[in-house]
Amino acid sequence: MSESQFDSIIHAPNRLQICSLLSPLDDAEFQLIRDQLGVSDSVLSKHVKQLEDAGYVKQRKEKVNGRQRTWLYLTKAGRKAFKGHVEELMRIVDV
Repeated sequence: MSESQFDSIIHAPNRLQICSLLSPLDDAEFQLIRDQLGVSDSVLSKHVKQLEDAGYVKQRKEKVNGRQRTWLYLTKAGRKAFKGHVEELMRIVDV
């Protein structure tokens, strides 16, 4: 039985892109994701917060050369939800 499921939290365009960018990686720096999406820090933060609240994304903060850096990564639940969402989108369009 497939666990494909449409996920309205992931489906929003920016959140879908965040998950898509993070899915093949262990983690990615906040600035990289922001630049890839072409959004402001506040817009990305808003979307990351929604993904965090769902348990899909976590943040890791660390000082690098005296500056605070933030990395984002998909949780196990986030990877599962993203995979299921993509499978459901494929099922929908493969009519």
